[in-house]
Amino acid sequence: MGQKNSNPQLFPGDIVEYPRNKYFSHFAVYYGERDGVPYVAHLTCRDSDSKLLRFGRALRSEVKLDPLEMLGKKYKVSNMLDDAFTARDFHSVVKPAIEDMMGREVTFDILFHNSEHQATLFRYGVKKSEQIERIYEHIMPAWAKLFEEKKL
Repeated sequence: MGQKNSNPQLFPGDIVEYPRNKYFSHFAVYYGERDGVPYVAHLTCRDSDSKLLRFGRALRSEVKLDPLEMLGKKYKVSNMLDDAFTARDFHSVVKPAIEDMMGREVTFDILFHNSEHQATLFRYGVKKSEQIERIYEHIMPAWAKLFEEKKL
């Protein structure tokens, strides 16, 4: 499925997906090279060393630039919304947006503002997380029944 790092060709603005487990991945945007080292911009949590964030939120998060392989040796290009949205120009829109976000504190929220939301916002100007939408597909039918029974 292309999950292993087979050195896919990356272009500035591409979304890079790092599989973390069976259900979730971490997402970044390819930024380009600095001194011959490829970098990605990604939303990361500063206030949590634990793998599971409290209630899926971290108040002290930020967009950082890190070397591509620092986030993992297994990755793939995942421009998943190219069929639905136009990718924004990297040099005139995406790069300045990344640089503007760096150093700012933002709230990470697993459901509403995770690394995938941030990556799609940079590339397309649209916040979207397909992995969270897949979870909703399973949760919503169960919640609908609870709403009908006035238990939720």
